[in-house]
Amino acid sequence: MTIAEVSKKFDISQDTLRYYERIGLLHRVNRNKSGIRNYTEEDCKWVEFIKCMRSAGLSIEVLIEYVALFEQGDETIGTRKELLIEQRKQLITRLEDMKKTLERLDYKIEKYGHLAVKNEKNKETKELISKEKSYFI
Repeated sequence: MTIAEVSKKFDISQDTLRYYERIGLLHRVNRNKSGIRNYTEEDCKWVEFIKCMRSAGLSIEVLIEYVALFEQGDETIGTRKELLIEQRKQLITRLEDMKKTLERLDYKIEKYGHLAVKNEKNKETKELISKEKSYFI
């Protein structure tokens, strides 16, 4: 796949894909005779993994560390697992914080809904009073 195809498939900019390659998150992608990147299925799996982990909030630094450990082989499986466990804990904390924020937003939205109804009723009442006054004048 070309960089344009990978970019479209994973909704990641071409610049970001080049950046990931430059900093070592992606192995050097093979190129054809014209110098155009040719992403393999394995490259695409890494792109998908990186995107998923970034969406989960993992920093570039943590991902670089993970890739370095991965490249060292099976003797780093335990370390990689611990790294992912720690990132999972951080994600759970962020999810809990986001849940509290969502609850607060829901509360405010409901409150403003009630206030809007109340204001509309007040507006209708004022209009009615105004009409009654003009009737008696």
